[in-house]
Amino acid sequence: MLSFHEQYERYRCTAEELLQKAVGGMPCGTQLLKDSIAYSLLAGGKRIRPVLFLAAADALGIDYRQASDFAVALECIHTYSLIHDDLPAMDNDDYRRGKPSNHKVFGEGHAILAGDGLLSYAFELLITQCAKGEKYINAAKTLSAAAGIQGMVAGQSADLSYSGNAEGKFGKDELLRLQQDKTAKLIAAPLVMAANLAGKYEAEFEEFGLLLGSLFQITDDILDVIGESQAMGKTLGKDEKSGKLTVVSVLGLEGAQKLADERYRACLSVLDGIQVDVSFLRELVKNIRERKK
Repeated sequence: MLSFHEQYERYRCTAEELLQKAVGGMPCGTQLLKDSIAYSLLAGGKRIRPVLFLAAADALGIDYRQASDFAVALECIHTYSLIHDDLPAMDNDDYRRGKPSNHKVFGEGHAILAGDGLLSYAFELLITQCAKGEKYINAAKTLSAAAGIQGMVAGQSADLSYSGNAEGKFGKDELLRLQQDKTAKLIAAPLVMAANLAGKYEAEFEEFGLLLGSLFQITDDILDVIGESQAMGKTLGKDEKSGKLTVVSVLGLEGAQKLADERYRACLSVLDGIQVDVSFLRELVKNIRERKK
């Protein structure tokens, strides 16, 4: 029987293979556009979103090979968001996944277009999957909503709006809504998508996914204060310098650790009510709570 880390690596390698294949067949109009897209999409990372989709599909008895485009679309959307998030007009970050950010290599204009291209390509994949029937349409809708104006894009807008919170005008309520939209919904999406395809446990996987996404963002905020840049693969300490609304800025480091523990226990409690093998997801929750990068 595979250990958690062996199983995670198996899922991650499957995701990498799918992404390599996708880039190889991606019909970009210029080589520069393809190079820019490949630079960020194939830069490695945890691949937690496609891993979650593959793990949930396994747990629910879904053959991921019949829906592998969903895993690719998830990572395309996530990578587009990272490219745009690093731009000078957004978070202005020079490094991502241990490498110079896309715009530092290809310029701002080409970075914007690479992000646009990844988002458009993701929806090409989703539309193709919709031809397979209602369950696939539901899964495509789940990802579309999580990525858009009621999900990640809304969260990014709130993140920009709440920056420079020196007077403490915004607090915990705004913070938790921001983090749910910006991070948690796109982490819940792969779990709900697998549940959509299985036709069961949609509500349970959504609740679990939102809690898991919250836990992930809380630990990210904590690591921005106490982590190491080399391990994280990005510049740390920028949130405090730019006055970002984070769990640490609102609750302090001790309060952030306490909230992370609450989310950890809540995640496990939801999994108790799902009557399939969720042992991998249990270990993943623990790994996220204890992560150092």
